[in-house]
Amino acid sequence: MSEKPSYLGLLNAISVAEAEAEEYLTCWAETTTRDDVRQVLHTIALREGEHAKAFAKRICELGFAVRPSTPNPERAAIAASAGLSDKEKFEQLGLGTDPGDGPDIFAGMFNDPTIDIITGGLLGRYIAEERDSGRMFRACYQALCEEDATAADHAASPSLATINERLDRIEATLAALAPDHADSRL
Repeated sequence: MSEKPSYLGLLNAISVAEAEAEEYLTCWAETTTRDDVRQVLHTIALREGEHAKAFAKRICELGFAVRPSTPNPERAAIAASAGLSDKEKFEQLGLGTDPGDGPDIFAGMFNDPTIDIITGGLLGRYIAEERDSGRMFRACYQALCEEDATAADHAASPSLATINERLDRIEATLAALAPDHADSRL
């Protein structure tokens, strides 16, 4: 058996988390009614699954095996829920939010100077794809938020029929208050 690399725990954590993400994103993609959301979820789920397998393969090449952890059933339940909108799922799963000016969660992955070339290349590709997936999630979530805001604006705006009904009532009230000055509509 090979000497245990100091970064083995990192590789294992990535493999396990990515496998879980593939599962719940695939489940969500199967439950959404929107083709645009489904496309984003399928793309990212495929990436997550590929990452899980690539890191598991690298762990195997180093002479070790993935040590699974207990999955989070709450994420799967949220993803599968028919009672939640896609926007609510984004919010409850913590996806689609802007990372802001906080620390880059990937920044420290290369602090270990013992990372070999193959693992370094794998980590670099993983980081680039994860950042792109984050951009895709944010764009999808933002589109859902904008649609909700537009729908709320439309719901709050009175229809033309409602406006005409109000004008008719105002004109009738004015005619009743000052019958000598009431003009027909201009």
